[in-house]
Amino acid sequence: MAGLSFNPARVRTPPLQPHQPISNFASFPKFTDLPHRTPRGLARYQRLAHRFQLNSVSGRSVSTEKEPELDQEEPGQEDDDPTAELSYLDPETDSESISAWELDFCSRPILDIRGKKVWELVVCDDSLSLQYTKYFPNNVINSITLKDAIVSISDELGVPLPEKIRYFRSQMQTIITKSCKELGIKPIPSKRCVSLLLWLEERYETVYTRHPGFQKGSKPLMALDNPFPMELPENLFGEKWAFVQLPYSAVREEISGLDTRYVFGSGLDLDLLGIEIDDNTLIPGLAVASSRAKPLAAWMNGLEVSSIEADTGRAGLILSVGISTRYVYATYKKNPVTTTEAEAWESAKKSCGGLHFLAIQEDLDSDDCVGFWLLLDLPPPPV
Repeated sequence: MAGLSFNPARVRTPPLQPHQPISNFASFPKFTDLPHRTPRGLARYQRLAHRFQLNSVSGRSVSTEKEPELDQEEPGQEDDDPTAELSYLDPETDSESISAWELDFCSRPILDIRGKKVWELVVCDDSLSLQYTKYFPNNVINSITLKDAIVSISDELGVPLPEKIRYFRSQMQTIITKSCKELGIKPIPSKRCVSLLLWLEERYETVYTRHPGFQKGSKPLMALDNPFPMELPENLFGEKWAFVQLPYSAVREEISGLDTRYVFGSGLDLDLLGIEIDDNTLIPGLAVASSRAKPLAAWMNGLEVSSIEADTGRAGLILSVGISTRYVYATYKKNPVTTTEAEAWESAKKSCGGLHFLAIQEDLDSDDCVGFWLLLDLPPPPV
């Protein structure tokens, strides 16, 4: 058995019309009408017929085991106190290379001496080379406080202000956007804050629940939005699509070659995720083909794509981008065969811990693609 789990060792704890352009994805052909793939180049993707062929992989879980104790000389040894704050930069990291931060500024299930909920700022980069936490009372939560804190991180750790900051809570958009713009930083609403989301889940188990002010059963103040899906914008229309799958070893190759082979796309830190999947395990994905593949990939690249879901009830695919935007990405004719295939695709995602991908090509039989995004279904954070 293999599994998919967050790697806490990376955390410093305190811790259709087949040949014609179409105007709506609803006109896509049935799955069984799509061409078969041959194992070559991007054509290595194997189209799913009526069932998936998957190795046994357990569902993703977040490890709650504590990080092995650090040597006395290691920074952070004293930070085992759950009330402690963290300010850490990996000494082996080039600070100039950290150009994007992931940020959460929200209340925690912790009460202060006044009986009020404590707020916390949590900041990291996608590799967790930079990690910063700071608690705040609820009566100082504003854009000025956040702006000053961002500057403090830069000063304390000796890192330049980032070019962009990703955040995933729509309720904090006004404060975060104002703070960032006053500092010349681009704010990006995005659920692709995978490192931050997993870290928050880990902190809930190892820090918040051990805090003397922890309130068991306290619900998150700012739940994540999951709105009804909207109609897809015209510039995101494709011409063909297919459920596909790729061996995990090949997925790693695709991600490692993003900078050299693809103009557009985004990967994930597979080491941080602590993925333990056999190289031959087939990872499910969606291939979209278009005669205008490059412009399509360019538009998609600016959307912060987070996940794709097969909605068998509506007989369609739901594309999630940004913080809370959901589009009806494609529809299909509902029948027992297509329903079974869509259910199998969703089941395969769960078997791979939520890991899946989106590939954009000029043709479904092409050896190459112009865009590749590795995606991960994540549950909302517990805080």
